[in-house]
Amino acid sequence: MAVAIALTFAAGAATADDGQIAGNPLIDIPAGTFVFGRDDGPDNERPRRLVSGNAFAINRTEITNRQYRAFVEATGHRPAFYAGHPILGLDDYPVVGVSWGDGDAFCRHYGLTLPSEQQYERAARGAEGQALPWGTAPADGRRANAGAANCCAGDESDGYPMTAPALSFADGASGEGVLNLVGNVWEWTSDLYAPYAATTASSGAKSYRVLRGGAWNSDPTHLTTTYRLAYDPNFRFSGNGGFRCVRSGR
Repeated sequence: MAVAIALTFAAGAATADDGQIAGNPLIDIPAGTFVFGRDDGPDNERPRRLVSGNAFAINRTEITNRQYRAFVEATGHRPAFYAGHPILGLDDYPVVGVSWGDGDAFCRHYGLTLPSEQQYERAARGAEGQALPWGTAPADGRRANAGAANCCAGDESDGYPMTAPALSFADGASGEGVLNLVGNVWEWTSDLYAPYAATTASSGAKSYRVLRGGAWNSDPTHLTTTYRLAYDPNFRFSGNGGFRCVRSGR
């Protein structure tokens, strides 16, 4: 299947719960205070502050094509745009070509939701607010599926010209053992885009949703645990945008 690919711009293990999504357990993230935002990055990531968060559980990996197809077959929901693509559509690779509404519908089918920005950051940064899930070492071919040094082209030096299998890059796991929270695919969050502080200039994208984490074609500037990408929630043609789910309030 030949189609043009649209691109979105731009470890320890905690307790796991098998949940209802075959092959993608939920990893428990404990309640507690954690760092959210930063003061040394783009204006829309400021200010850095401490937040008190409730416990939640998040999928170990991005939702895969196999898992999304099972949802489509069970519900009659429309397939992912890149279903059947020779690389992007492979069974155990993260599903791409899905809108915010597609991701939201998938998660709700399993009694889950898309993660909030705060849940994403806590899972990716740990409680101490590190820049990358594994700590301070730069992203490399062992830790993340990332792009070239200059935005926004893929880089095959990590072994993958586009997406990689969802269980790849174990060396890049978060402290709780969650995989690919940066790199591989951008991930939809539940939140509408808005500046954190009233003094921060607005982009005018208030009806947009937020993508997090960077992707296989992201340069280091976009490949952080704090970068926020405002994006049209109805757009479903990105070859580098996917999602995972959370269960809140456990």
